[in-house]
Amino acid sequence: MLFRHLVLIISTLMVANAAWSANLPPREKFKRPDSIPAPLSNPLTLEKATLGKTLFFDQRLSRSGGMACATCHSPDQRWSDGRTLPLQAEGVSNARRTPTVLNSAWLSALMWDGRATTLEAQAVLPITTAHEMNFDLASLVGRLQQIEGYRPLFTQAFGDDSISQQRITQALASFQRTLVSNIAPFDRWVAGDEEAISESAKRGFAVFNDKNKANCVACHSSWRFTDDSFHDIGLPSKDLGRGAKVPAQVTLMQHAFKTPSLRDLSIDGPYMHDGSIRGLKTVIKHYKSEAIQRESLSKDMQKFELSDLEESDLIAFIQSLDGGALKIQAPMMPE
Repeated sequence: MLFRHLVLIISTLMVANAAWSANLPPREKFKRPDSIPAPLSNPLTLEKATLGKTLFFDQRLSRSGGMACATCHSPDQRWSDGRTLPLQAEGVSNARRTPTVLNSAWLSALMWDGRATTLEAQAVLPITTAHEMNFDLASLVGRLQQIEGYRPLFTQAFGDDSISQQRITQALASFQRTLVSNIAPFDRWVAGDEEAISESAKRGFAVFNDKNKANCVACHSSWRFTDDSFHDIGLPSKDLGRGAKVPAQVTLMQHAFKTPSLRDLSIDGPYMHDGSIRGLKTVIKHYKSEAIQRESLSKDMQKFELSDLEESDLIAFIQSLDGGALKIQAPMMPE
């Protein structure tokens, strides 16, 4: 009798689990792409990426000679800097957290306010911005022309040793396109490996997609878990974000910032455009009930309730998006 009772319980659980699994959202829409996109005006080549890598790690791209792109986008910090707010370059403050450059090849809008539309255009901004590298491109070209070791790198990348503003930005953009997240447990699950993530993470995937629960997918969509759009998520910040770049009557863009990717997050943060939140539980708490209610608040910011188990499952799912650090050795600097 006891044996038959146990068989019945196990059979019931198996049926329930099968039904639950069948109701999971489709995984295919989160499948990683097979190739890296690049514009026809700047095809991706190994030689350009190699030059771009060298430029990316070279502190001589800054006016002071003390800050490289890699200073704030470090391989050891998930290609960000791990700081709440960036270094105050030459004493000029910056109120926005340093975003990662991982998977930037797929971005259609760059910087927190989307003021750059291509990686080539974005490459100019940190070099010339006062609170970052604080240099001008004409002077940078002149400096690099004096470094003999750069000539063969430019020749390999572009066919001759001419150094120009355009070639510098094309090389930097090419290197950044090669910075792609490692395959994460979630990717293996998408590919069909049922053991790749825990049952908790699978339940968290359902919570993530459920419109009546967290509904994170409303903004964190695609394989990179971002819609590449801008949203006001109700943070107590005076920064208008995208709103400063568009007419004031475009209400939804006031206090709106680009949706960041959820891949390869640091465990404790910092999170949000201003680095104001630490820990995924605190992030969930903000989305559940702490967003400032104002006219510009994203329509997707609906209050919701989660049980402790659902919160833990959601965090387990987000952690399954971590493919581990993409470690790249810094190159030797040309002399």
